[in-house]
Amino acid sequence: MKGAIILTITYEYGDNLYINVTNQCPNACDFCLRNNSTGSLYADNLWYEGAEPTKEEILADLKKRDLNSYAEIVFCGYGEPACRWDDMLWLAARLKEMGNYTLRVNTNGLADCITGRNAAPEMHGLLDIVSVSLNAPTAEKYDAVCHSKYGPEAFDAMLHFTAEAVKNVPHVVMTVVSTMPAEDIEACRKLCENAGAKFRVREYISE
Repeated sequence: MKGAIILTITYEYGDNLYINVTNQCPNACDFCLRNNSTGSLYADNLWYEGAEPTKEEILADLKKRDLNSYAEIVFCGYGEPACRWDDMLWLAARLKEMGNYTLRVNTNGLADCITGRNAAPEMHGLLDIVSVSLNAPTAEKYDAVCHSKYGPEAFDAMLHFTAEAVKNVPHVVMTVVSTMPAEDIEACRKLCENAGAKFRVREYISE
């Protein structure tokens, strides 16, 4: 159709391919591009107008790519992938059937809250890397920054998910943004160590 918007389901950045699974997210983080920008640094039209693509439509889009050319295939777009947890795992299973691809999910770690169950064990054999946004050293600070619809309880749920992910996924990392106070970053590092995950400070992207 003339003038139709072509939505971005998958997009390249660096050596990786990213899957824009959903625009939904239970958090409204102060630093998130969703709240501070009308677009994306990485691709055009990541906002879905109306219905989001089905898992079958996402798979069809993936099959158009040369998947062997990417270092990682990452579930990460303009939303929280766990909001479509079952669809994400279905896609991961299909991708693993297609080839020995390295699959990563970038998540806020609230899959337990979203699904209502202990979700991390379901990633076993499907996901290779899990990156969890920590973002604060306490439940109170997390709630103040991330404004989760699950309230302060989201913090402990995120830590539990991470600890369970460590048992089921080869590589688990927790991240914080570089603009946090140094003492908070150090406190987050300790939380990460207690969960058994690796720790990374990522640079803040303002626009």
